[in-house]
Amino acid sequence: MNRKILSLAVAIMFVLFGTSILFAEGPSGDKRKGKYTYKKVYKTCAKRGAIESTTPFISPSDKTMAQWERIFDKKKFEIFKCSEEFNALSEADLQDIYAYLYNFAADSPSPAKCK
Repeated sequence: MNRKILSLAVAIMFVLFGTSILFAEGPSGDKRKGKYTYKKVYKTCAKRGAIESTTPFISPSDKTMAQWERIFDKKKFEIFKCSEEFNALSEADLQDIYAYLYNFAADSPSPAKCK
């Protein structure tokens, strides 16, 4: 009897933790592709003459996950100083960049800086 209850409790825990992983919030984009696209946007922006350096001056760890979420929900890309390039990106590319910035934000498990 105790063995059945223990097995049932373990099964319920697996179901609860499994569904929480499936429904975890965050962007659905490809963060590796997002890093590449993010840097590419700045190279294009520098070629146009809007900025001086091809290196992104905003790193993912400059903001928290919630702050990145607000920026991409409202589509306020003025912060990047390359709004013309950001507005020309496809929705998939924006999701990839969002995934990159969100997953390496200041309060993420692994904050990162652009290199």
